[in-house]
Amino acid sequence: MAISTSGRRVLITGGTGSFGQTMVRRLLGGGVGEVRVLSRDEAKQDAMRRLLGDGRVRYHVGDVRDFESVSRASRGVDYIFHAAALKQVPSCEFFPLEAVRTNVLGSANVIEAADRNGVGSVVVLSTDKAVYPVNAMGMSKALMEKVAQSHVRNNPRSQTIVSCVRYGNVMYSRGSVIPLFIEQIRAGRAPTVTDPGMTRFLMSLGDSVDLVEHAFEHARPGDIFIRKAAACTVGDLAEAVCRLFDVPVKLDVIGVRHGEKQDETLASREELAMAEDFGDYFRVPVDARDLNYALYVSEGTLAEGPTEDFNSANATRLDVRQIMDLLLTLPEVRAELALQDPVFS
Repeated sequence: MAISTSGRRVLITGGTGSFGQTMVRRLLGGGVGEVRVLSRDEAKQDAMRRLLGDGRVRYHVGDVRDFESVSRASRGVDYIFHAAALKQVPSCEFFPLEAVRTNVLGSANVIEAADRNGVGSVVVLSTDKAVYPVNAMGMSKALMEKVAQSHVRNNPRSQTIVSCVRYGNVMYSRGSVIPLFIEQIRAGRAPTVTDPGMTRFLMSLGDSVDLVEHAFEHARPGDIFIRKAAACTVGDLAEAVCRLFDVPVKLDVIGVRHGEKQDETLASREELAMAEDFGDYFRVPVDARDLNYALYVSEGTLAEGPTEDFNSANATRLDVRQIMDLLLTLPEVRAELALQDPVFS
């Protein structure tokens, strides 16, 4: 990790999830002083405690919806990675107020607790679904980004740097489609696909943690960091998994689920017009103007900005062979393949 974590304390909300556990391992490997895991699932905490067996990890049972539990966990902390969220698009469609309570109000609690406790930096986890959102999950994440940036605008003297990271589908994270495909293939079933032509970004858990580290190192208050990613169709992804596991390519097309988009967008054309290009990343700065808009009016012609968004339809498109090669970089996929072919062990 580029930032120094030696002797430092880091809080990870939702720390028993896929992102959280990967981040914990990365921090432990980097010599962190203490990692605090805040989540409401004591069973997952106990399993994680026994798996890691590291005294530097402290477990806090609590919920980001409750300000006091967040405030207690963040006392004396140097950095916070806020990953706790409701992430399943269909379930948020049925229970949108629950998405608001966790993703919006819970995030506000984390940011406020960090500010009151003098935390140095907070990075909140967002998603491509927050751009032009059409579902409750994306809308709640978009509001989370607005809450983070409003804190920056309204608290210019705060010692806490609040920033966001935004990315698309993380491969083999909990609830994602790749482990579902593998489970279905193991059961002798055809992978269920909503729409074979639907496109999605692909990113590994390691890449997602790299983005968080980049934000901790480089963020200015209110920044949104976006990692550029390749994309593929859902049909090609399912075919790649079938070919890896040497089963006939046969898909069970079930139709689009509640709240799903045909393509996802990581950065809007409006954001790209003011973004800085870091090669692997975009940095979108906060619009720090106040409500006195007249002060910013000037004469002249506005420069033309980008005419396209950065979305999964126009991003670099991976073919089936490239997807297979990418899947083979995932330890979880290799472990599954090793069960049937020792060459992958």
